[in-house]
Amino acid sequence: MPDELPVHVSRQNLHALEVPASFEASRSFDVVLVNHGESLHVHLHLDDALSDVATMDASNHYVEGESQRAVRVTVDTDRLPDDGVFGRLKVASAYGAETRWIDVELEPPVEERKTVEVDESLAQPQPRETEPEPETSLARPELPVLVLGGVALLVAALTALIIGDLLVTLGSLVVLAGVLVATYFLLVE
Repeated sequence: MPDELPVHVSRQNLHALEVPASFEASRSFDVVLVNHGESLHVHLHLDDALSDVATMDASNHYVEGESQRAVRVTVDTDRLPDDGVFGRLKVASAYGAETRWIDVELEPPVEERKTVEVDESLAQPQPRETEPEPETSLARPELPVLVLGGVALLVAALTALIIGDLLVTLGSLVVLAGVLVATYFLLVE
């Protein structure tokens, strides 16, 4: 979450600005314009020192009444010198009716060193674990095929008995041959 610099507008009086005297950041931050009164424009301006390392999309911002708006100040941390940057941010409400300056100090981000502890055991070959085969609801996949083959034989035999036609009987024998061939291939593997 980015750092936030709160700027309160019209909290006590119309167009009045309440800002902190100073602000510190080490990365991009948001200027949060909190309007406690009527809609107005707030102008933000980075001085020359800050403009060298930071940017804003726009300088003039319309803030509706009784609302807030966040304005991103993007800091190019690659351009920050090792000793940081000190500058000032100008905040003006209602086209200059009120103006305040905020001292801003941008410090280079502290690099977090991530270390990994390594000991001699890492050089030793590790035993490979064989992954257990996932359990399935059917331990033997040929069982459903045999059951379906049996159902097909039953349907073919009943059809041959009911209709009593030579062609239907021959079809039942073809189904029987297919089931026997499928059973053979399942059991041979």
